[in-house]
Amino acid sequence: MSKVRPKKPLSAATINAYVDVAKHVVASAVDEETGKRLYHPDWDNKFMGVPKINKKKQKRPSISSKIMTGLANYGVTLYRVLFILLAATGARIGEMLGIEIGKHISPDFRTIFIRQKVRKGKIECYLKTDASYRDIDLHPAISAVLRGFVGERQSGLVFCGDAGKPISAATIYSRHLHPALKALGYQNKFDHSHKAGFHALRRFRNTFLKNFTRCPEGLRKYWLAWARGEDKDERGGGSEDMDDRYDMIEDNLPFRLQMAEECGFGFELPSLVPTVPNSDQNQSASTCSQPQQNE
Repeated sequence: MSKVRPKKPLSAATINAYVDVAKHVVASAVDEETGKRLYHPDWDNKFMGVPKINKKKQKRPSISSKIMTGLANYGVTLYRVLFILLAATGARIGEMLGIEIGKHISPDFRTIFIRQKVRKGKIECYLKTDASYRDIDLHPAISAVLRGFVGERQSGLVFCGDAGKPISAATIYSRHLHPALKALGYQNKFDHSHKAGFHALRRFRNTFLKNFTRCPEGLRKYWLAWARGEDKDERGGGSEDMDDRYDMIEDNLPFRLQMAEECGFGFELPSLVPTVPNSDQNQSASTCSQPQQNE
């Protein structure tokens, strides 16, 4: 008989996430006539035994400029361009896979509009948070990579599989990102493996903008889809400061484009020109699925 492996205990972050769901459910109960909340519990995490998140123990791998330059030279064109766009924008993998030609790219290819995402191989017409609905501006060199990859296509997903279907992030992890990182000699400092998720590219973008450029904090947070006051407490909640509320950087497109060019992207691009995907990828993807539950 095969031995049953004991279940791994839930992490502090997971427990906090489950408790937050319960809090949101309770908060969503409102009076049908007045719209006022029905319950006002005084949540006490310490009394409930909810563990405090220790940031030092959280696994948050990132990558270096050298490793990112290696990913920018990956041998498969579609995924090479995907890696480049993710690291140069800080977008989440689902957001990048959800970008459609003719809908979510400006005519000059300098800005992409994050309006939907791909999750488990399906397009969803909603995003993770309100802050996720944003426009991300590109450096001219990154814009040229995107323009070259799109080529003459007029519709459909930028990054897609056969017949224009959405790609599963899990497939990209196992078949492309992890093998590429292993070939580049990458080592995850937390578990000493060669593996890291796409959030490592997002952390690369944040680290570069924050420490190696003069990118304004408000613009960095806008591009990365951080909710106002997100960094105020250990769980990423926090309250909104008045200066955040009055920050209207998203309305200043000329300045955003200027900063995107001045800040750069922190790694080297290959000299080769992207190959345009074949015509069977030009077809429109399936329609958006409606939200079932919050992520």
